Amino acid sequence: MNRVLRPSVVMLLSLACYGVLLGPFCAYMKQKPVEEKLGYVPSATLLRYLATDQKEFVAASLVMKTVMYYGGIAEKQQTNVVVAPPDLPAMSRLLHGAVKLDPYNMDAYYFAQSFLTWDAKQYKLANNLMDYGMKYRTWDWYLPFFAGFNSAYFLKDYSAAARYYQKAGELSGSDLSRLLAGRYLQESGQTGLAIAYLTVMEKGETNEAMKRNYHIRLTAFREVHRIEVARDRFKEAKGIVPTTVEQLILGGFLVPPPVDPYGGTFYLEPDGKVATTSKFAFAGVKNEKRQHTGE
Repeated sequence: MNRVLRPSVVMLLSLACYGVLLGPFCAYMKQKPVEEKLGYVPSATLLRYLATDQKEFVAASLVMKTVMYYGGIAEKQQTNVVVAPPDLPAMSRLLHGAVKLDPYNMDAYYFAQSFLTWDAKQYKLANNLMDYGMKYRTWDWYLPFFAGFNSAYFLKDYSAAARYYQKAGELSGSDLSRLLAGRYLQESGQTGLAIAYLTVMEKGETNEAMKRNYHIRLTAFREVHRIEVARDRFKEAKGIVPTTVEQLILGGFLVPPPVDPYGGTFYLEPDGKVATTSKFAFAGVKNEKRQHTGE
């Protein structure tokens, strides 16, 4: 009888200890402002021990926690509400912990790809996570597709990009990734590559806040592409390289005038590259204004 009861007693004691830790933690989190509600999360090793046979549930909870945290900040930024910047390192730790618990969790990889690249600018870390996921989600063509984009667009590692895109093409059965692999050496095609990538991301995103984020960035990149086309047409027609976006507008090469959805102003860099004062982020507009006004 004692042998039968002993495992149950141990389990009950473990749950009681977990409850003792969880109560104060939840109370502490409720008192914090929404943009800071990531809090402390135990190591993946400890979580794996505490989660027992609920690893998938705990992993999903960590991912949901991170998505809701970031989504709340993104919503406020889009309505010009000043909030503290997201805690990107903590977000990264949460998602890495989630995939250690459940390496098959789809949302962890997809969301990590979103903020590790555009926001945290941790391109190699993002690719390391994609490589980890590929060992388990062997059927998922999105992971090599994301890694291929990171390699080509951010890291300029075109040989790696070709390998990732080829793998994505084999898994997906479509020509999209194969076509992208064939274009990776074309420097002038990088904006088109970004548009193709963001179109896929927007289509597959289920979180509405993140879907809006993708849509806004996609809109901005399409405007960049229009400016690039106008720039090249101007150079072909005039025989000189334009120095300002205004030249393209006044010359009738860029109609209607481009609009940055982040609130910035497009301009041409000395090498002809299209840029914007917003740096493709809502916070970038505010920072740029402060630099010019001295606020």
